[in-house]
Amino acid sequence: MRLSLLALLTLLTAAPLLAADQDFPLVPAQECRPRNGLPNFLAKVSKPGAEVRIGYLGGSITAQQGWRPKTLAHFQKTYPQAKISEINAAIGGTGSDLGVFRLKQDVLDHKPDLLFVEFAVNDGGAAPEQIHQCMEGIVRQTWKTLPDCDICFVYTVTEALVGPLKEGKFQRSASAMESIANHYDIPTIHMGLEVAKLAKEGKIEWKTKLPKTDEEKKALGDKFVFAPDSVHPHVETGHELYLAAIVRSLDPIQKASAAPASHALKSPFIATNYEQAQMAPITEATLSSGFSRLDPKTDEFGKRWANRMTTLHKGSKPSETITFKFKGTRCALYDLVGPDCGQVIVTLDDQPERIVPRFDPHCTYHRLATLVIGSNLEDKEHTVKIQIHPDQPDKVAILAKNKNVMDKPERFDGTSVYVGAILLVGEIVK
Repeated sequence: MRLSLLALLTLLTAAPLLAADQDFPLVPAQECRPRNGLPNFLAKVSKPGAEVRIGYLGGSITAQQGWRPKTLAHFQKTYPQAKISEINAAIGGTGSDLGVFRLKQDVLDHKPDLLFVEFAVNDGGAAPEQIHQCMEGIVRQTWKTLPDCDICFVYTVTEALVGPLKEGKFQRSASAMESIANHYDIPTIHMGLEVAKLAKEGKIEWKTKLPKTDEEKKALGDKFVFAPDSVHPHVETGHELYLAAIVRSLDPIQKASAAPASHALKSPFIATNYEQAQMAPITEATLSSGFSRLDPKTDEFGKRWANRMTTLHKGSKPSETITFKFKGTRCALYDLVGPDCGQVIVTLDDQPERIVPRFDPHCTYHRLATLVIGSNLEDKEHTVKIQIHPDQPDKVAILAKNKNVMDKPERFDGTSVYVGAILLVGEIVK
């Protein structure tokens, strides 16, 4: 995936809802709230020969060769006696509403000792209640499965989200996450406070290439070049600020860390949290005969997604269907969107049919996505039918919204659907 396209996607998903910000109480900005620290991780990483794994669950800012590998290298240098490795569970353009469902497969099955969770940017447009449901679901799933795994929430920032930080407040998404962190005494680090300080002083370039010549450096003066796209920091500059924030925070976190002990789950912060979120393979549904599995052993396209979707299936013909029943409160499909994708007809119970595109202004390439079928549903049995629509959406007009064009029209021809899993807060009903 090209960074510029991911940047545009993240800007869309992170657009601040200013009116809602005024209604939701924003938390005072503080770079680090150590709370109960990281006692289990710090105890284990100090032991000679210990094998320690750090999980990184987040979006495209975490996927970059930035704060994630930089902090990993810092830990490896600081604790040379341990064998420290990473679990890279970052997917660009996705938030906690997908992270909570893929947590088991992408993180917990690999048994991390420390889990960093980074979704404040991609959750920038999400409702606080949804953030509470998802982030608490991540915490409760983790400690139910791995009670000795420490967790740390980390927050990043973009030009679109920096306003509250410049006024001494966390952005809305981070403020909502603080409620969960405070409830469970989880340490948090906002990596963007120094960025906000520079922005308030007018000393930051949000969307500029790194200077290469003396003339370019002179033209910048004392301004700090943060990112090429106002979202994804330059590895050499913006991500260094993020690294420095974490390094500064480790001392107060260490001081706050008591003796190692398993994390006990207390009563939930929100009763509707997604502790029961799960990812069921799409083979749990009934697929019509036109769907076929893209076996990663024999199919190159299927191989691209094998680390995230082990049962990726493709359907292309109009009227092909996916049907299943479930009991629960939320349901979505874990799928792909891309050039050859079309649109589907979604039917949930006896509700009216909905036409949902699987093509958007960024679809010059394929990427992971979610198709939400229903949320905050009554906890009862539901019936789902997904049918491929016979008509393609107006792809030329859709691409034009992002100033994209079709390089090869034949690449964009099709009504394909790629689906790998069912995302459920509940259970499949057979």
